[in-house]
Amino acid sequence: MMLEPSIDSLQKKIKSKYTLVTLSARRARELQQEGIPMIENPTSHKFVGVALEEIQDGKLDYSFSENIQERQ
Repeated sequence: MMLEPSIDSLQKKIKSKYTLVTLSARRARELQQEGIPMIENPTSHKFVGVALEEIQDGKLDYSFSENIQERQ
């Protein structure tokens, strides 16, 4: 059974697998609470799958914060 979207196609959008997992997990939690996907007619029935479809469709992206404090 092949999962859609594939990890290869997702990594064309987001290079880091860690970032991909973190972003999709955060979005899945948001979807669980509010339940409103950013895409029409998602094929996945699970929140993580919908989040991955949103990434694939370019509806979900990320940026890094420069406000990381160093430990002293």
